[in-house]
Amino acid sequence: MSEHMQLSLALCRIGFYTCFRALCCKGPPPSRPEYDVVCIGLTGAGKSSLLAWLCNEGSHGIGPTTGFSIKAVPFPNAILNVKELGGAENIKKYWSRYYQGSQGVVFVLDSASSDEELESARNELHSAMQHPQLCTLPFLILANHQDKPAARPPNQIKKYFELEPLARGKRWILEGSTTNNMVAVKENFIQLIRLLEDTDTGLPARI
Repeated sequence: MSEHMQLSLALCRIGFYTCFRALCCKGPPPSRPEYDVVCIGLTGAGKSSLLAWLCNEGSHGIGPTTGFSIKAVPFPNAILNVKELGGAENIKKYWSRYYQGSQGVVFVLDSASSDEELESARNELHSAMQHPQLCTLPFLILANHQDKPAARPPNQIKKYFELEPLARGKRWILEGSTTNNMVAVKENFIQLIRLLEDTDTGLPARI
């Protein structure tokens, strides 16, 4: 199947998902607010595994995402509708077509990857944080695979990615992550929800 055909089908799936939510949400308002979040990162960063564990699905048999997937991830104070985009080379160039309507961004990187892959992740994060549809949104940046021997700690990632000058004035969180400690990962997402709540209320962001 051609890339354009895959993209067209993916966009149709988003349309059907949006219509389904609109029809199903008629009636009493939900008890928890819902936020639409886009999740990006290179192939192998661990996006799908983290989201699967957050949904109590486990990660057995999970492979690279082809196109995109959508998960409603529940938390005590909100529901995140996470649109995960595949990180393969033939998909990355279409990422921006899926940004519309996003209220927050989750960027996952492999902290134990090669220098070349880390440089590629750095470039993709810089592009995302400067994109017109994402530049004002809160970012949760997860330096994943912290359980691997070659993993770089978050402070090293922060320096290498030049986050201080890049993200000055923006709302962002950088944390290490691993599926071996999902309690910490859930807390990271709750921090993102707090930033999303601050956006709703107009209060200053807590970084």
